[in-house]
Amino acid sequence: MPSVDGRSTGAVRFGVAALAALALIWGYGWVVTKVGLQYVQPFTFAALHTPLGALSLFAVMAVLRRPLRPQAFRLTLAVGVLQTTGFSGLSMWALESGGAGRVAVLVYSMPFWLLLMAWAFLGERLRGLQWLAVGMAFAGLVLVIAPWSLQGTLSSVLAVGAGLLWAASAVVAKVLHQRHHVDVLSLTAWQMLLGSVPLIVIAAATWEQAPVWNAPLVLSLAYNVLLANALALCLWLYTLRALPAGDAGFGTLAIPIVGVACAWVQLGERPTPIESAGMALVIAALAVTAVRGASAARRGLG
Repeated sequence: MPSVDGRSTGAVRFGVAALAALALIWGYGWVVTKVGLQYVQPFTFAALHTPLGALSLFAVMAVLRRPLRPQAFRLTLAVGVLQTTGFSGLSMWALESGGAGRVAVLVYSMPFWLLLMAWAFLGERLRGLQWLAVGMAFAGLVLVIAPWSLQGTLSSVLAVGAGLLWAASAVVAKVLHQRHHVDVLSLTAWQMLLGSVPLIVIAAATWEQAPVWNAPLVLSLAYNVLLANALALCLWLYTLRALPAGDAGFGTLAIPIVGVACAWVQLGERPTPIESAGMALVIAALAVTAVRGASAARRGLG
C-alpha cells in the first residue's frame, strides 16, 4: 500500500478518523466531568474513574485472549505517571474551580509543548504550511488564555500544567512504540492502572467528604470510564503510532472547540468576543493543517 512519510495511507486515514472521534468524546467529556465534580472532590473523582477504566480494559483483554503481562514496564510506568497521574489529576483539579470550556482550551496548549518536545527528542521538524498553522494556533490560544487577566490564575496554571505533562507522556509513548512492539490495548490498560495508584494515595491524603452518589455522578463516572478513558485512550495511543507526533498534537486542537461549544450550550459558559476570535484562529489553523495533510496524502498516492 502507498505510504505517507513512511506510514501506510490506510494507517494515516484511520489515524485521522481516530482524532475525529476523540474530538467528540473528549470535547464533551469536559462538560460531563464538570457536572460530576459538583458532587465529589477532584482527586477522588480521578481515583475512582481511572482504576475502573483500567479494569474495564483488562476485562476486554481477557475476552479477546490478549496476554495480560505488561510490556516495556519502565516506559509504561512513565506514561502512566505522566498521563494518568499528572494529566488526569491536574485537569480534574483545574476543572473544579475553572469553567469547562476555558479549562479545555488551556489543557490543549499540549500541542505546542508536544511540538517542542518532538523537535528536541524525536527529531521531527515543522515544514511548509505547518509554520503558518503554528502561528495562527498560537495567536488563537493567547487570545483564549488572556495572560493579561489575573482571573482564575490557579485553575489556568493547573490546566496548562496538565497539558505539559500530557505532551511529555505522548513523547514517551512515541519512544516506547519505536523501541518495542506493544499492544495498544495492553499499554493503555497498564499505564492507567499504574498511574492510578498515586491518584488513590493523593485522594486519600486530601479526603474531606464522601461523594454524593446520585445519577449525574454515576453517569459522569460511566462516561469517563467507558468512553473518555478506556476507548479514547486507545484511540489516542493509536494516533501516536499512525501519525507524526506533531500532527497528532495539532489534530487534538479540535477537542477544546467541541468542549467550548458544549459548555456554552449545556452550562451557559458564553465565551467573550476575544475568546471567540481565538477560537476562530484555532479553527483556521486546523484548516491549514488539514490542507497540508490532504496534499501529503495525494503525493503519497501519486
